[in-house]
Amino acid sequence: MKPNVAAAKEALSHLDIETSDRAIRAKSRDFFWYSPVLKTRLDHVEADFVVSPRSEAEVIEILRTCYAHDVPVTTRGAGTGNYGQAMPLAGGCVMHMRHMAAVKEIHPGRVIVEPGCLLKDLDAACQEHSGQELRMFSSTWATATIGGFVAGGSGGIGSITWGALRDLGNIIRLRVVTMEEEPRVLEFRGEELHRVSHAYGTNGIITELEMPLAPAYDWTDIFVAFDDFDAALEFANGLGNQDGILKKLCSVYEAPIAHSYFQRVQPHVAEDTTLVGLMIAPHSMEGFLTFLGRHPAGQLIYRSDDNDWDRTPGPVFEYGWNHTTLRALRVDPSITYLQVRYAYPDHIALVQKMRADFSPEVMQHLEVMRESGRTIFAGLSMVRFTTEERLDEIVRLHEEAGAIIFNPHRYTLEEGGRQSADQRQLDFKREADPKGLLNPGKMITWDNPDHDYSSMYAYPGLQAAE
Repeated sequence: MKPNVAAAKEALSHLDIETSDRAIRAKSRDFFWYSPVLKTRLDHVEADFVVSPRSEAEVIEILRTCYAHDVPVTTRGAGTGNYGQAMPLAGGCVMHMRHMAAVKEIHPGRVIVEPGCLLKDLDAACQEHSGQELRMFSSTWATATIGGFVAGGSGGIGSITWGALRDLGNIIRLRVVTMEEEPRVLEFRGEELHRVSHAYGTNGIITELEMPLAPAYDWTDIFVAFDDFDAALEFANGLGNQDGILKKLCSVYEAPIAHSYFQRVQPHVAEDTTLVGLMIAPHSMEGFLTFLGRHPAGQLIYRSDDNDWDRTPGPVFEYGWNHTTLRALRVDPSITYLQVRYAYPDHIALVQKMRADFSPEVMQHLEVMRESGRTIFAGLSMVRFTTEERLDEIVRLHEEAGAIIFNPHRYTLEEGGRQSADQRQLDFKREADPKGLLNPGKMITWDNPDHDYSSMYAYPGLQAAE
């Protein structure tokens, strides 16, 4: 197939098409630059044009037109993903969902919303209408969209109570448009949600979401300081198992992360301080303080409802999840990270082993999650990057020790996951995207089912650097 970009662009000229070269480049990029590996390979990538639909009918028109002219389509929200999910590797059309941002309906326990709605705006609408909020959101809450979160995310603030985004009950329904000669509109629930959730838009375009809600609270932000990492680890794990204490966040930052990279926190911690960041519901504060009293090694140094700092740190969730790496990058551009799953029941011992094997080259940043009713750790370990070969070795040694790596230095679904195809997603792509035009290059098993994962996948259709 040879794409006829000019013909597709002309046929869509009555829609909201971006004409500025600078804007096209900006809207062709996500936060891939978190990874020095991806920055080397993807920095030159950009779309041929950007179009922003205002309705599902326009989404269908764009897909029908681009299908007829063999033009690739990569969908994006705010582009806050870190793995190149929204990078148009083969050029073509970027479909920007910024206009499709309506909150359609709010009901007890659920909300129906268009994909381009910012997480913060969705939370605000739900709180104002019914005193509810999203169960979980990414640390880029202020700028990320709900569609991008579902298509590219895996969990975040709230996962300490609700688990991962793809766990049963955390998505209710998705409405999806296919890319065929005549696009179809499909609705998925239950087991079928796995076809398109966390699929990077490779096999359908999400045009509507129905998401569960929880009661909204004026969460109390807290920092607890420890002189000993293991004491902080045991505290965080124990708090995760306190079902009667309602919490939305529990992050552990090994020393010297807080002192070196959290500029507003630095005056209140020492270089050897391991910090724990928390969000606790106000009515659970008595229970939390009682729990804290059982851990005398922890010192409460900040609480947002009784603050004596000269300069507030801002929302504690903006120190957690991928914001931790972002703050470090602002101070030291050589920092990068890994995503690690430390599964129950060996999560504590495995974290301690990785720390013993790799500190200070790898600094432990942990997020407490729930998985099947158990507390586990999601590691967003911060790495002092030297070479790509050493980074690959660190990944290999983690895996050999039993830690599961979701590699953020790869742009494909399989390499960023469990290095195997999700057969449901592959099968649906064959049905919904027969020409392979949706976000090409992100699903290895579509392009090369025999890839053995011994080396990083190189998409053959990747734009050549000029």
